[in-house]
Amino acid sequence: MQDEVTGARRPHRLAFTGLLVGNVALACGSWMVRVADTGAVAAAFWRLLLAVPMLALLGHIVGQPLRWPGRGLFIAIAVAAFFFAIDLGAWHLGIRLTKLANATLFGNISSFLFAAYGLWLARRRPSAVQVGALLLAASGSALLMADSAELSTTHLRGDLLALIAGLFYGVYLVIVERARGTVQPLPLLLMASVVGAAVLLPIALAMGEQIMPHNWTPLIALAIGSQLIGQGLLVFAIGEMSPLVIGLALLTQPAMSATIGWVVYGERLTARDWTGAAAIAGALLLVRLRPATAATY
Repeated sequence: MQDEVTGARRPHRLAFTGLLVGNVALACGSWMVRVADTGAVAAAFWRLLLAVPMLALLGHIVGQPLRWPGRGLFIAIAVAAFFFAIDLGAWHLGIRLTKLANATLFGNISSFLFAAYGLWLARRRPSAVQVGALLLAASGSALLMADSAELSTTHLRGDLLALIAGLFYGVYLVIVERARGTVQPLPLLLMASVVGAAVLLPIALAMGEQIMPHNWTPLIALAIGSQLIGQGLLVFAIGEMSPLVIGLALLTQPAMSATIGWVVYGERLTARDWTGAAAIAGALLLVRLRPATAATY
């Protein structure tokens, strides 16, 4: 559908809602990684592998069957899958080596990287509204993490792994954004899941991790929640909305992480936490406004 004024393509009416729902599902994934009884990288492997038949079935049902996209495009998707696999492996290791708040804080550097990529892609100077939204989102993230995030040598390895995960995830998002102009979301995610699983299994084996779980429930929940629902809705939204909106929406995950800590682990939410969550919500509302005209570079 096109905008009657600008002629630009309008995003799907459910894209923004789907984006938020997807981020809620992704935020819950860190909880499942914590309770899974396999190795951290093995949990990432099962997340991708278990999602493959579900993605294939869902793609068949909704009319998005897997088709060969061409050699060049498949290579691009495979590269994206490699970055995504390394992101997941590092992220899962980081979750178990540092505080959940730290992993969320450093892992979400991808949000700002993807938002910055969106501004570069538009070849426009950011408007005052866009700059305000980014600053508000950054402030909100800092407030959310202020009480719980802790920098120390004890958590250094986990913090660095989460930071590496965030950088790799940013690259993955950029490649997916480019591929979504040609490939539908479910086939794209299906191919990325297959390649990513093939990357993660030998890494888990080389690290001597426990591969087979005793309890499949957390891994199945991780595959359905994080990969099928979370990544599925995110990849769908990437083809419908600007990287700036996507990047800011990813920052809802720290808010959800804090909520999970409150509900599951009894961690008290302070006034500063609520203020941070409100700031991120305000940033999303700002960036959803019709952007002001800006001069091109």
